[in-house]
Amino acid sequence: MSSNLNTISFAQPEPDQFQIAWAAIRAGLRADVGARTFDHWLKPVDLVGYHEADQAIRLSLPSDFMASWVSSHYTDRLTLAWRAMLPQVRSVRIETSSGKPVERYTVEAPVEETPVESVSPLSSQFDRKLTFSTFVTGAPNMVAYNAAQALAAGDRTSFSPLYVHSQTGLGKTHLLHAIGHEVLRLNKDARILYMSAERFMFDFVTAMRARDTFSFKARLRSADVLMIDDVQFIAGKESTQEEFLHTVDELMTGGRRLVISADRAPHALDGVEGRILSRLTQGLVADIGAPDFTLRRAILTAKVAGLGLDLPGDVVDLLATRIVSNIRELEGGLNRLVAYSQLHSRPIDEAFAEEVLAEMFRASRRRITIDEIQRRVSEHYRIRQAEMVSARRAREVARPRQVAMYLAKQLTPRSLPEIGRKFGGRDHTTVIHAIRQIERLRGIDTDIDADVRTLMRDLEG
Repeated sequence: MSSNLNTISFAQPEPDQFQIAWAAIRAGLRADVGARTFDHWLKPVDLVGYHEADQAIRLSLPSDFMASWVSSHYTDRLTLAWRAMLPQVRSVRIETSSGKPVERYTVEAPVEETPVESVSPLSSQFDRKLTFSTFVTGAPNMVAYNAAQALAAGDRTSFSPLYVHSQTGLGKTHLLHAIGHEVLRLNKDARILYMSAERFMFDFVTAMRARDTFSFKARLRSADVLMIDDVQFIAGKESTQEEFLHTVDELMTGGRRLVISADRAPHALDGVEGRILSRLTQGLVADIGAPDFTLRRAILTAKVAGLGLDLPGDVVDLLATRIVSNIRELEGGLNRLVAYSQLHSRPIDEAFAEEVLAEMFRASRRRITIDEIQRRVSEHYRIRQAEMVSARRAREVARPRQVAMYLAKQLTPRSLPEIGRKFGGRDHTTVIHAIRQIERLRGIDTDIDADVRTLMRDLEG
């Protein structure tokens, strides 16, 4: 078979196995990331073929913008998904429809015999665009940014471990890459290992099956800096958590630097051992809040300058005002606008932006979910989110649960029976009682009223 990657070729004798696997992978991705993100970014991904010589799956997207974004955010996940379906696949290549590859398009599958020296001293594992200089700062992310810089500089080892948490698309991964770049700038021989929690689990399971966990442990524990992204995925994985705990302990004992990211605060990590939570909070826990208008506008302005565009100020303001969910969707909206402008040879003005991004604007209207309310209330009162649906009636649990029910009625269109079902299958009369109780308490208890006001402000904005 030719080694030319422009040749589409499926391994014989069962070409349909790739299409079947791709259909299953797409369904899994849609369930994982949600319909909106999937439809906008992943639905356009086409399966081009399988290059047998390199054992590489080729995927394509219609524009450089989309190919670059998917490559940066989903290459690891796609590679693991393909390997799970078809073990002969070793890598995923992402390119444009014209066949042009994008930077950082390949992530190789782990090799069982990987030596300790594979802990990379090179910057190739980090996206060159994700540095401290390209991270736009504002009030919602300044603490996390300053802590990341201090840890990278090595002058505040008390910050280790640094635990950064936020909702998706607000810059956690950017900060991890920036730390990697800065550590290597200061010490080109630094041994850095950066991986997602999913990759940690995959490598650990692979090592156990190969009966070679020693190499896996040695590789992790020889790192000067270990960075684990999306640690919430180890929840409920007992053997993985045990190994993770031992790794964290050894690195901390040895004075190494550890950076962890997650989509929630440590105390909200249901299904994660208390011993691990204790270690994760020994350093600094830094939250990245949702970007306000000022930060959203600054991010867009920096992105526009980086692309060498001359975008009218009213268009920048329009995007910053109408796309409020996260930075990833904000940048996606800009990329979509620029792509359509180039494809249709039309100048970008406010009317064109309204036309092209109408669907995105509608989808970005603030929709508060009961799950989000439960998570925020649990974090505020420092209880486990699982308590929202538990049968416990202790005051320290029952009162936050009542607050969450009250907020669910105030901030969502859900009916009383629907709210009850989301709180462990409770009857609608229980919800009515909770609402009335909080309404009464707000009139006589300034602390409860302040809590409700704070939570409403956070959830709405």
